[in-house]
Amino acid sequence: MKPALDELGTRCRALSYTLCGDIGSDMPFDPALGFDNFLRQLDRVFDRSGIDRAALCGVSYGGFIALRYAAVRPERVTSLVLVSSPAPGWVPNPRQQQYLTRPWRSAPAFVMTSPLRLWPEIKAAYDTTGERVVFSVRHALRVIAAPIVPPRMAERVTLQQRLDFAPDCARITAPTLVVTGEDDLDQIVPPEITRQYCQLIPGAQYVQMKRSGHIGLLTHPAQFADIVSGFINANRH
Repeated sequence: MKPALDELGTRCRALSYTLCGDIGSDMPFDPALGFDNFLRQLDRVFDRSGIDRAALCGVSYGGFIALRYAAVRPERVTSLVLVSSPAPGWVPNPRQQQYLTRPWRSAPAFVMTSPLRLWPEIKAAYDTTGERVVFSVRHALRVIAAPIVPPRMAERVTLQQRLDFAPDCARITAPTLVVTGEDDLDQIVPPEITRQYCQLIPGAQYVQMKRSGHIGLLTHPAQFADIVSGFINANRH
């Protein structure tokens, strides 16, 4: 997330954090709390940062966390941005289900095939081979610096599959923006799935990032920051 955070940081105060249970987080995951772990953690982020109210931006799985928080803590959320996030009712495809069933055994295949899933949008994002190579190397280094924990990733999806987030959508009162990449470039979460939020959340607006897919906030961080900060500023109150 660093390229996007750096750009957002030039336009507004931007905070991010490592989800509980992951490497680098100082907050363990309590199995008894289930998905509420993420709400408790976000409460702590607000409190430790001295923030009463803020705009929330949830990317991919983080969209579920931002959505539920905005539904149950409306007094703390000034606006909501959902970026390439699965909508309620999304289910893993067969390949993703295989990863979830055997997270450690599937991890090598998941890592090895990731470049194939991302290459079409990296190719579309940059005009020259040199630019594509430079981004790919930098992105690989960021991934290595923040390694995944396969069982934790699988557990999060399992939690999401047990919950119905549709009622949360109906409870959203904050101005909401839905952001995706182009339909043929996001091979992680199909944009038509994310766009369902436009029907589920009253008054939700939609923006499509050009020449991007699932990681447009990294390939085009300035475009992403302009979209997010522009929406936030337009809905200050």
